[in-house]
Amino acid sequence: MTSYALAILLYLAATSYAQDPENDPNYRGNDPEGAVTTSKLQIHVPKTLTKPGGYEHREALFGIPPYGASLTQNVYYTEQDLCDANSINTRAGFPIRAQDDTGQMLPWPSPYILMVDRGGCTFVQKVRNAQRVGAAGVMIADNTCLCSFQDVCHPDPGHDCEIREPIMADDGSGSDISIPSFLMFKQDADLVKAELMANHVVRMEMQWSLPAPDDRVEYELWTTPTDTISKDFQRQFKEAAVALGDRAYFTPQMYIYDGLRSGCVSLDGENECYNLCTNNGRYCATDPDNDLDRGISGADVVRESLRRMCIWQHYGAVNGVGAEWWDYVNEFMYRCDTEEFFSNNQCIKDAMIHANIDDVKIDQCMSDSGGLEEDDENALLEVQLTAKDKSGVVILPAMYVNRVSIRGSLEFPTVFKAICSGYFTGTAPDVCATCDTCPDIKSCISNGYCGSKKLQESVSTMNMVYALAGLSAVFCLFSFIQHRRYERQMQAQVKGIIAEYMPLDQNQMQNTAVSDEDDIEFT
Repeated sequence: MTSYALAILLYLAATSYAQDPENDPNYRGNDPEGAVTTSKLQIHVPKTLTKPGGYEHREALFGIPPYGASLTQNVYYTEQDLCDANSINTRAGFPIRAQDDTGQMLPWPSPYILMVDRGGCTFVQKVRNAQRVGAAGVMIADNTCLCSFQDVCHPDPGHDCEIREPIMADDGSGSDISIPSFLMFKQDADLVKAELMANHVVRMEMQWSLPAPDDRVEYELWTTPTDTISKDFQRQFKEAAVALGDRAYFTPQMYIYDGLRSGCVSLDGENECYNLCTNNGRYCATDPDNDLDRGISGADVVRESLRRMCIWQHYGAVNGVGAEWWDYVNEFMYRCDTEEFFSNNQCIKDAMIHANIDDVKIDQCMSDSGGLEEDDENALLEVQLTAKDKSGVVILPAMYVNRVSIRGSLEFPTVFKAICSGYFTGTAPDVCATCDTCPDIKSCISNGYCGSKKLQESVSTMNMVYALAGLSAVFCLFSFIQHRRYERQMQAQVKGIIAEYMPLDQNQMQNTAVSDEDDIEFT
């Protein structure tokens, strides 16, 4: 293996997982001229700080925002930099609070939003330490003015203006952060800090949403056939995709590299990256085992990527569900996802057979798109390169819902909730209403209801008991009323009979009565 090929290999690997989003001209995550804004920042107390439309800000590219929801809490400001987790004093800061029996000020009362100044360490480190002391959200107060706002922003000594706000990027260690965070522009943050340091209450709202243009959500997953992080998600999400049906359109995107732009084709047209690429160096992928002489090669990854693109084109592109595509990916991971069988044609054919996929049709698709052997363009792979440049994806795996990047770990509940939040108001499918708030979303989708079967059966049994008890009570009440009614009718009949014979009895008593005038002897 030549040193040049090794250098290219390291370059591709580093680009895949460590590229700085701030230096990527295609990245648009939180750039002012970038993608659709998905969050809102507003102050409700005091009213003097409420701004129509909310405050400009930058949203962190780490943490897990509650899409479709909001966080509204009191804000507390700390002058600590939050860079040392062991030295954070939760009894300091503003506004000043009451004291406990020991004479110390009470800690920040949970839940709260913690405001901290920018600087001293990474955004990730500050937010992680705030999370550890109980913050529900973090507001980073910028300490540098934007050059475009110099007329309203007053820079601190020693801080020159910046052309644009920094991106709150993940430093590579932010997967353990679950709370959201924003960066607030200096001219606005200074006003908030002044209120807090004057011991006034500030109540702030952080809100998240997804673009919801209609009654169908579009979501896409950027990954590679050798991506280990997304494997669990790909094993599990088929049920959700089927349950959402045509109300959600899924697109699997295969991440490959442009060999021409990466320098894998020499000036005389030779493939300089060897088995990292196909089509004489045009389409490349990183070597998963970092060994060009053995194991799975980058070209193998490109070939499997093209195969999955063809499977989607024939079995998923029409309805956006692609049950067969999900089945094939699962079968491939079960049967062929090893160094020995990754590119084994018989293993791949078996996986397609078990997924009910016509392998002949897929092979023809791979050939018709341009193939992988000659120095020719492949139409499907060119589409992927264009989509990659347009999306600005730099870290894998990446999930987008309605063209918005979903942050946090790639987990079933996170993606499902994001999809359900992307529908236009009142148009979400029934599965969202049933399972979106369920503690076990996956089981809810599988069973069609939230909760365990035993609980459902017990609820049904209790309902039956209550129903029978109710019917018995109604029957008893009806019987009692009928009984009383029958008694009243009988009493009325008896009284009528007695009233009819009373005059006759009285006449007979008068005729048979003995008086002194009767000449009767008793012997």
